Amino acid sequence: MSEMSSIQESIQSKLDQLECHFTWDIKKVDLVLTDILHRLEEQVKMGLGGELGVARTHCSLGYVEFLLEHKEGALSHLLKSETLIKENLGENCDKTLIVTYGNFAWINYHMKNYTEAESYLMKLQKINETFQTHSSSVPEVLGEKGWAYLKFCHKYYDRAVEVFQKAVELDPENSEWNAGYAKALYRTEPGTSCTVDSPAIKQLRLTIGENPDDHASRILLGLKLLLCSKKLMKESEKLMETALNGSPEDPHVIRYVGKFFRNQGSVDRSIALLKKALESSPDSGFIHHQLAMCYKTKKINLQKEKRLDRGSQNEVNNARNQCIYYLEKATSLKDFFIIAMCELAVQYGERRELSKADSLFHRAFNTAREKNYNVHVVHYYYAEFQQYSNRRENLAIRHYEDCLKMSPHSSEGERSAKKLMNIAQRCIKVHPDDWKANEILGLIYRMKGERCVDSKSYSATSDNEEYDSNLSECLKECTING
Repeated sequence: MSEMSSIQESIQSKLDQLECHFTWDIKKVDLVLTDILHRLEEQVKMGLGGELGVARTHCSLGYVEFLLEHKEGALSHLLKSETLIKENLGENCDKTLIVTYGNFAWINYHMKNYTEAESYLMKLQKINETFQTHSSSVPEVLGEKGWAYLKFCHKYYDRAVEVFQKAVELDPENSEWNAGYAKALYRTEPGTSCTVDSPAIKQLRLTIGENPDDHASRILLGLKLLLCSKKLMKESEKLMETALNGSPEDPHVIRYVGKFFRNQGSVDRSIALLKKALESSPDSGFIHHQLAMCYKTKKINLQKEKRLDRGSQNEVNNARNQCIYYLEKATSLKDFFIIAMCELAVQYGERRELSKADSLFHRAFNTAREKNYNVHVVHYYYAEFQQYSNRRENLAIRHYEDCLKMSPHSSEGERSAKKLMNIAQRCIKVHPDDWKANEILGLIYRMKGERCVDSKSYSATSDNEEYDSNLSECLKECTING
């Protein structure tokens, strides 16, 4: 073994022991790098999290730039991270520099700057000896790790919960780790089974109590409370208004408040807020998507409220065209925005641009399967497209069933169950012995019922009273949830 390869091997073994982005099992294949890059750059521009928050974001940007093979750019971001940390913390900065120095060591190693890599390893060794604790038990490291998991990929949200929980246990009064823990719980807690004393709600309340200026957590609490009960509407509205008054220029606050008011029926107010947010963040795919959803809601409301004479039909078409405009912007800004792709494809279908819709659904399926994410969502929207635009009910049934089987308790799974139930009951009214309709009802029961009974044993003339009773309750639940 040559002397150089021996040095490399020695450095490599030390690098593997570090706590930084390179050792946190953040896989390039899981990431949409350009999307993450734009979001992190936006957070730096907005100064989110104060100067220390910006320092951590620069550290994450260093890792992203490295993955994009921009090694000099990566070092530049790490240098900004180090400078901000030292300026803000002075002599008390060592623990907060651990992750930044770890990234420095790794990138220099990959650039074959072995002397530089060794110098950062020595700095880290000195820090560890000073505090006599392993980096994995340092709250500053755990907090930065948690934020990285939250910002990089939905697949890492459960990991974020674990590391933030540990950070909070070690440093219970740190408002930043508490806020991260609250956001991680919010993102991992199922919306359909929310209760007023859920872990996410408790942690969000605690976070706001510790830091009344945390308007992002205030908004999440408002959204979460409304999911639990419509009776909490007044408290939710008050939280939203307080957040908006406290951060009237923050596009993150504005866009969520806009979403809230859209869901409550105040579509025009939501549009005004989102357009204001767009002035500060013109490249935000999320804001464009939310504006599109406002115009979709407006279109549906017009279809429900007005007799469709020529004038009102023009209003409907205008709303649809605005919806399409903002969805096209959203999908152009975010290459892997699967839900926006599906929504856009459905709108193309309504406008009878069927080939464009089919092409976009093909792209959405490929993207979802490649990322192993939201495949069931694409099945649901494609089923809607086949049912209402192509009038191919058998194909729609197949894709509703695929969605239901893949994710029965998601919102798309719930809606698929209702769509299938409506189709089956319509068929049974005409032909009570329709085997396909009864097979569909059996599938709904099997996916949604608490006790699993093989649907093959069920028919329209079955004398299995317990099965019939349970199926009836299951279908009733689908109707309520739908």
